[in-house]
Amino acid sequence: MSELFSESWIQSLGDAWNNDPQIVEPLNKAGFSSKISYGFIGEKKPRCLLDIVNGKIVNASLYNNETIDWDLRADPHNWEKWITKGFGLTKLGPAVATRALQFAQGDYRQMIRNPLLSRPFLRHFVLMTQLNTAF
Repeated sequence: MSELFSESWIQSLGDAWNNDPQIVEPLNKAGFSSKISYGFIGEKKPRCLLDIVNGKIVNASLYNNETIDWDLRADPHNWEKWITKGFGLTKLGPAVATRALQFAQGDYRQMIRNPLLSRPFLRHFVLMTQLNTAF
């Protein structure tokens, strides 16, 4: 069992991501290369980072002052709820509208309007539910 946002947790997410064609293939088709970080609302820095090149994770690690393109933040309670109960399209809009999920960096509207990006984004939350996460 890995603690949320620990190095072993983010590496497990990266491995699951790279083994999921529903994520890798559309992102590759879109030419998606970005650095996505995760953390808690109110903290100065994110906790961990996925470095993506053409849809594949090339590095999954703790955040170490890298320049990031996307920074997803929520409070610990919401992360736990979404990782244990799931997070789909019906939860995404309200989570962003109420600021339960915050994009501290990145253009949410651009992502959600492009199915090659939005479907993998939602799918990666499914992968999070499959990790053995400690809170």
